[in-house]
Formats: sequence, C-alpha cells, structure tokens
Amino acid sequence: MEFELTEEQKLIQDTAYKFAVKEIEPVSKECDRMEKYPKEVLQKACNAGLVGAFIPEEFGGPGYGFTEVALISEQLSRIDLGIGLVVVASTFGSENIYFFGNQKQKAKYLPLLVQGKGVSAGAFTEPDAGTDVAGIRTKAVKKDNEYVINGNKMFITNGTVCDWMISLCVTNPDEEKQHKRLSLILIEADQKGVSANKISGKMGIRASDTAEISFEDVHVPCENLIGEEGRGFYNVMHFFDVTRTMVSAQGVGLAQGALDKTVKYVQERHVFGKPLSVNQSVQFQLAEMATKIELARNITYKAAWKVDRGEIDPALNAKAKYFSGEMAVWVCDKALQLHGGYGYIDEYDVQRFYRDAKILEIYEGAKEAEKMTIARRLF
Repeated sequence: MEFELTEEQKLIQDTAYKFAVKEIEPVSKECDRMEKYPKEVLQKACNAGLVGAFIPEEFGGPGYGFTEVALISEQLSRIDLGIGLVVVASTFGSENIYFFGNQKQKAKYLPLLVQGKGVSAGAFTEPDAGTDVAGIRTKAVKKDNEYVINGNKMFITNGTVCDWMISLCVTNPDEEKQHKRLSLILIEADQKGVSANKISGKMGIRASDTAEISFEDVHVPCENLIGEEGRGFYNVMHFFDVTRTMVSAQGVGLAQGALDKTVKYVQERHVFGKPLSVNQSVQFQLAEMATKIELARNITYKAAWKVDRGEIDPALNAKAKYFSGEMAVWVCDKALQLHGGYGYIDEYDVQRFYRDAKILEIYEGAKEAEKMTIARRLF
C-alpha cells in the first residue's frame, strides 16, 4: 500500500492552501459576519483550477479524481470551512451528471462548472425527509414530453445562487418498492414556478448559501431526466457514498486549521511569566489533537483512493465521515478552551471554527446515519 502522495497531488495540495491564504483568509471574517456569498472568490478558484477536479478533460475539467477533490477541500477548509464549501460545493449535485448523465447532458453542463459560468445544487432534502431519503414527497408527473413538478426542498446548499439543481422526485408512485419510485431530474433555477428563499441566521458556514426551495407546477422536459427513471434513490446513495469523502476532508482541514492557530497562540500567550506552550498539560492536549487529525486524514485518504479505484466501500466512507466530523468538533472545542476567553470573541478565528465544525456531524448524512451504514455491514 502506497501512503505517499504523487508530486502532482502535492502541487494541488500546495496550490489550494496558498489560494486559501491569499484569497479566502482576507474576506473570511466579513463573509461570516455578513453571511455573504463570495462569488468573486469562486471565480478565482475556477481560474486556479480548483473547481470540479473530478470533471474529465473532454468536458473542460482537469481530469483528476475524488482524492484530489479531498485534498483541495482539506486545504481550503483549513482556512475557512464556509468559503471552502462555496468552492468545492459549486458542483454539488452535478456529480450525478458525471456518474449517470448522457453525453449531451455532460457536454452542456459540466464545462460551465469549471469555467465559473454555472453553479449547481443537489435538491434532495425535504422538510420531513432528511435521513429518510426514500420518504420524499416532491412529485414529478409525466405529461407528454414533460414532467410537471410540485413539492418543497429544505436546507439546499447553493439554493439561491445556483443555475440549476438536480432534484430527487417521485416519478413512479405506484411502484410497489418504495426505493424504485424516485428519479433524478435536472431543473433550471430560472424555470417558472421555482422559488428559493435564503435561510439566514445559521450557526456556522455562514458564507455558504443555504435555502428552502419550492416547486409549483414546474414544467421540465423529459430529456432532463438524469440516468434511468426509477433509479433515483440508488443513484443518490452512490452520490453520497462518494461525496462523503469530500466532507470527511473538510473535517480534517478544519481541525488542522484549528490546531495551527492554537499552536501559534500558546507560543505567544504568556501565563505566570512563561509561554503557555511550556505547560505539559497543554502539550498533551495538542498531541491528542494532532493524533486524532492524522487518524482522520488517513481514513479519509484511503476512502477517496478506493473511490478512484472503483472500489467504493460505503462502510469505510461512512466511518471516515463520521469519525472526521466528530473529531473536528472535539478538536475545535479543545482549541477554543486553550484560547480561553480570547477564543470566545470573534477577533479570534477559532470561535468561527468552533461554530462551523458542528455541521460536519449533520449534513451529508447525520452521524447517526453513518453509524447505521457501518452497523448494517457488520452482520
């Protein structure tokens, strides 16, 4: 087993981190305080080749894999999870086009993501259907050559800024097996009957756009079906199995950033005439933080590596996402505690890291859902 990154992967890693320091860090506080979506940063990221790393060269992408997506996500999240999400999740949902779309759909939409001319969303979650993906109620009724769509979606990343969304809809309500009732349909955001309302006041990732979306008699051509009708649930499960490696990498990056700031702080902060860093109790806490981060990094890289080899392991990916999210919350709690009262004010970035971390245990499958995935494969 090879644990060393290739020279090209190291370059991608370095490029992403330098980009984050130069372009993200200067605007991170403002975007957090104002809940501002930094569109200009996204365009710069596209220009730097940091968007859509998985997209093949024939569709304008760099032709990398999900290991590279994880590396980029980790380094951006090391500086700011919210803005990092703006960048890496600008393709969110359209991974389904890459996995299951036809050539015409790929040629039309994938190049726009890389060029910064399009942002996508994955419209899966509903007010009463989060973890219970098969329980969604949004209906797509086929009439002639169109689907007429009605329903509501909740907590949709990029909901008010996207150009299109990949929505999970009920297309075959009479199908005996619930999981075979669903299909994926691409809906243009400016389609008549589509409305999106921004969700404000989030605890964290405040730069990332989150919205509630409603569909009222939205007419979509049948050619916008992604993959096969009735395969939507299975396609979305595959999608999440893959993208959980990205979220796992976010946890690694966020925790590493919190550790970076804490190591710097304890060396500068003097207590009883000495740097806080000379205290063995402090050193032990930092050692625990560093160890847990490295453990999460290893399982994340392994999971992404297996995805790129075509050996997708749902249990492994769930372990990576579950452990990384819980680890990030724990590390950020330690980081803030070591900052003392200073960590509680927004002059210090560690409080933002602390607020951002919690979402990693919730989105892309709550940690309880990850445990279910893991447990089911033990028997």
